[in-house]
Amino acid sequence: MKSVFEEIAKKSGDSEFFIEIPNGYKPGKTKYIIITGTVISGIGKGAFSSSLGFLLQKHGFVVESVKFDGYLNLDAGTMNPFRHGEVFVMDDGTEADMDFGTYERFLDKNLSGSNYLTGGRVFSKILKREREGAYLGRDVQFIPHVTGEVKYFFRSLAMEKKPDFILIEVGGTVGDIENSYFIEAMRQLSYEEGRENVCFINLTYILEPESLGEQKTKASQLGIKRLMSTGIQPDIIVCRAKNLITEKAMEKMSVYSNVPKEMVIDCHNLKTIYEIPMWLEKQKLDQKVLERLGCKPKERIDLDEWKDYIERIEQPKREIIVAIAGKYTGLKDSYASILKAVEHSGAYWKTGVKLKWIETTNIDEKNVKDALSGVCGLIVPGGFGARGTEGKIACVRYARENKIPYLGLCFGLQMAVIEFARDVCGLEKSNSPEIDPKTPHPVIDILPE
Repeated sequence: MKSVFEEIAKKSGDSEFFIEIPNGYKPGKTKYIIITGTVISGIGKGAFSSSLGFLLQKHGFVVESVKFDGYLNLDAGTMNPFRHGEVFVMDDGTEADMDFGTYERFLDKNLSGSNYLTGGRVFSKILKREREGAYLGRDVQFIPHVTGEVKYFFRSLAMEKKPDFILIEVGGTVGDIENSYFIEAMRQLSYEEGRENVCFINLTYILEPESLGEQKTKASQLGIKRLMSTGIQPDIIVCRAKNLITEKAMEKMSVYSNVPKEMVIDCHNLKTIYEIPMWLEKQKLDQKVLERLGCKPKERIDLDEWKDYIERIEQPKREIIVAIAGKYTGLKDSYASILKAVEHSGAYWKTGVKLKWIETTNIDEKNVKDALSGVCGLIVPGGFGARGTEGKIACVRYARENKIPYLGLCFGLQMAVIEFARDVCGLEKSNSPEIDPKTPHPVIDILPE
């Protein structure tokens, strides 16, 4: 599609075309795989994208993963973990969506802020450039300026990292207002780069109401029609569901989505997300994507090491119980890094780790023994604020007195210091000024600026 760029480059300032291309950028050198979701959010696009990227790497290709989130925050750093899950901090300090942890583990590479885009970042840059006069007096609009900025972001990444593939996960659901301009930008990207260089994959959720006892595809059909109404025809449909997708459901998805049946892929719930690459490879998804983009796949890829890791997770030699005591236990994603660390440690030692969640706002000296009965270890993770702190301290005391291995992280370590000062050192009113500004024994304190 080089001619498209040449045509646009000749347009005058009055033209409706607006496209900024990084110096030296050549269409076709990098292929784009765009992953959208329909029916519900939280469908597993991050795990799917990571799994596909892993398989493409096994074929010898260089892969970069990108996540777009439509919220107007500049990043995820100030978000309540109750609403968005735990923040993932990348090597360059960027505070990003927790999906990046999955990307890095599956791809075995460190990512940076250039792999992360939010609505807030897009608009912040556009408003800054408008004040600088970069748009030459034009009225700044969603099309072409916002969409142009989005496309420039991906082409800049292609120039910087020089990958064979960029996998783009579109956060949220098709039809959301906050990602509508981004999906439009992806449509434009496909036109400008050429359809031979862009592959659209849509993840959809197949409902299976217990009262009916069968899989229903209508919501998925309507979601994909919504995607098609934006001008995007998916090349591959990946069906998520609780159980294995039936042949009937897959046929319906093919018929109503203009997608060949062999390009409708099952991705039902598995025992662990680490099974996903194996399951997708079994259905030859990696080969189908490569063939769609004109790339030659290997005849066989080596997944033996990956199989060994799955076996360690699913066939442990023993099991233990570890308690996690915190105040965000209502949303397990609030402690995602701890969950993954425990999971990986268990796999290394061929040990199944059963987690016992303890909501510390409900714990006191009377019920702490029952709460921690039978546990082999206690983790108190980070947090802030007074709520639940006395419950954490009660848990710490019980663990110390009963010689239960303890891991205190950030605020959790502060709780251990306070408990020791109170019960061993005799400083009964020990505390942190963050919790009690008038404490006579601030064994934890804030450093002066």
